[in-house]
Amino acid sequence: MISANNITLRVGKKALFEDVNIKFTEGNCYGLIGANGAGKSTFLRILSGQLEPTKGEIAISPGERLSFLQQDHFKYDEFPVLDTVIMGNKRLYEIMQEKDALYAKEDFTEEDGIKASELEGEFATMNGWEAESDAATLLNGLGIDTELHYKYLKDLTGPEKVKVLLAQALFGNPDILLLDEPTNHLDLDAIAWLEEFLINFENTVIVVSHDRYFLNKVCTQIADIDYGKIQLYAGNYDFWYESSQLLIRQMKEANKKKEEKIKELQDFISRFSANASKSKQATSRKRALEKIQLDEIRPSSRKYPYIEFKPNREIGNDVLFVEGISKTIDGEKILDNISFTLNHDDKVAFVGGNEIAKTTLFKILTGELEPDEGTYKWGVTTTQAYFPKDSTKEFDSDYSIVDWLTQYSEEKDATYVRGFLGRMLFSGDDGVKRVNVLSGGEKVRCLLSKMMISGANILVMDEPTNHLDMESITALNNGMIKFPGVILFSSHDHQVVETTANRIMEIMPNGKLIDKITTYDEYLASDEMARKRQVYSMTEEDN
Repeated sequence: MISANNITLRVGKKALFEDVNIKFTEGNCYGLIGANGAGKSTFLRILSGQLEPTKGEIAISPGERLSFLQQDHFKYDEFPVLDTVIMGNKRLYEIMQEKDALYAKEDFTEEDGIKASELEGEFATMNGWEAESDAATLLNGLGIDTELHYKYLKDLTGPEKVKVLLAQALFGNPDILLLDEPTNHLDLDAIAWLEEFLINFENTVIVVSHDRYFLNKVCTQIADIDYGKIQLYAGNYDFWYESSQLLIRQMKEANKKKEEKIKELQDFISRFSANASKSKQATSRKRALEKIQLDEIRPSSRKYPYIEFKPNREIGNDVLFVEGISKTIDGEKILDNISFTLNHDDKVAFVGGNEIAKTTLFKILTGELEPDEGTYKWGVTTTQAYFPKDSTKEFDSDYSIVDWLTQYSEEKDATYVRGFLGRMLFSGDDGVKRVNVLSGGEKVRCLLSKMMISGANILVMDEPTNHLDMESITALNNGMIKFPGVILFSSHDHQVVETTANRIMEIMPNGKLIDKITTYDEYLASDEMARKRQVYSMTEEDN
């Protein structure tokens, strides 16, 4: 068990947390939620001991080990992958290092032998002999191939490093597990594996995530941060949402009844306070009136943007024809003879772990890259808006937000442009902010404003939910569902994919395309998933 006792954290004059008291018990997975800036990651840092609160203390049951997901992706660059994972159990790794140092000594003494014997005993008690195989199992489950296990972390890609650090946090069955955005940069297969791991995990988990589907799958309780307080709700994210909305409705209804009672008492007092025969009753009503207290209903600190993509024209029957597109990058064939035709009501989710292939195809279809072979043709009635995964070039300027967006608008009136920014929660002085200093989430909201103002009837979106808070993801999800045009998109958010897409495409590691008209959940449940992986495996062996 881990508990926060009277935790207060002040940043300057502002109290981020005020006298927070909460217990996290064994056997539960807690989803820590709240608006951007509410202090979710900060509270995890306080729980893990990385940050000292202004007041209060964190208490952990004696003998329990706490593990947390590291956020520094370069910290272990000079260590092998397996070693990095095993470091998740600090004491076990220390024993392994001490043992190796002792056995490497040329003048091994009797005292060294006694020490080595003690270490071996502790090592066995901690299941040290299974450490490497346990670490390998975690890595394989997250999609890190065995051939990478003995490489140094610096030789891995960014997403691969994220998986290794996640395996490190999970290693050794910690008693308390703290995970800050563990699904970021994970492919959907790895997220599904992590979901199953946490569902079967018997100790205490506290997780911050913007993935609603993930929270619904793994959480048994929700800890909601709002206005510096943390309120616990039993159940998953959807149950929290319904419960919180019900609580507000009940409080409003209770207040309405109290207001009616107050008016009734006030009317009686007003009518009879001067009447001698009724004066005692009027005095009694006054005392009753003083006791009625309306419940304080504070509006949530959460803010939802308004996202609506309105195409300027309808799409004709001819949308997109792709014929035999292939592309090789750094000697590896990323796309191999990709062909498909889009219909005017298609919303296509590109899924699977081949991230580079998806991004490469999007860049080809939006004119950023040329294919090595093959052709594509957009219909004459189509206009495209593109959301790139890497938007660095988009914001490499000294423009203010208003000036940046104005360049993409046919209507140059500043009030018109500011209206689109206002929908995305940029208000007041935000408009004069320079785009080259924006946060990741602010850049995403700018790009979505650009897509809305474009009036395009085709949306091409490469991981648009990255860097967004849950409220913005919900708004984007709703906007994508309501959009009457065509969407080609990739996303690691299961709920966005399931509720938006009516067609699923997966580019396999060999560059081949699987194309199914179905929902995402149906696709995952289909026999095709098992067959296509088997076919790919056999193809690789033949090669």
